[in-house]
Amino acid sequence: MWATVAVCVIACCGDGQGADTPAPSAPMIAELKQTLQTGSLIFSQGDCLAVRIFSQSSYTHVGGVVEIENDFIVYDSMNGTGVRKTSLEEYVRQQTPGSIRIVHPAIAFTDDQITSYVTHLESQLGRKYAVKHHLTGSRSDGLHCSEYMTDALVAADQITAKQPSRVSPGSLLEGVMASNAYLAGSGYDLDAPEPPLQTADATWYQRAWRSTSGCCSKSATKMRRWVLCR
Repeated sequence: MWATVAVCVIACCGDGQGADTPAPSAPMIAELKQTLQTGSLIFSQGDCLAVRIFSQSSYTHVGGVVEIENDFIVYDSMNGTGVRKTSLEEYVRQQTPGSIRIVHPAIAFTDDQITSYVTHLESQLGRKYAVKHHLTGSRSDGLHCSEYMTDALVAADQITAKQPSRVSPGSLLEGVMASNAYLAGSGYDLDAPEPPLQTADATWYQRAWRSTSGCCSKSATKMRRWVLCR
């Protein structure tokens, strides 16, 4: 049973949201940008049941932040997409609904650390997502999100790790905090918008159709996030 669960999704599948999910609020993004720095990590608490059960943690995904010309890019490896980089706004949008927790380097990265960190992150772009090797600790031609972040932090001489492929989002968070390499930042609950209210002039058929389609869409999204973790 556990092998099946792990092979499906274990170490971290981003929770990704549909194209109709609105962008996060401007005040929240502005607040984030006031505190983020290169090396900050964004941990997500999403719906992925396999990750929650297998890792015994509510943390299901992690991405790494890089500051570029007063803006921020997030690097991660997502199920169905692979290793990528996205804008901060788009990354946060894709974690909705859910919760995110931010942690920051206890000491800002040096220029050499930034170069090593970014060079490693960039070198892996386009690599496919993979998770089967989490069970054995061996390496694969693909990466899962916490393995990707662990490798980048090792490259920057920020942490050490014997088997990066065995690291889960929850264990990475525990490790960087326990080693005092990172300090706790803010946390945010990302709520999905409620569907629009029925208009008073809608016919009974229109109201029934909207209610049914909305319910089905919401259920399908929930199942996708539970089972496929995206």
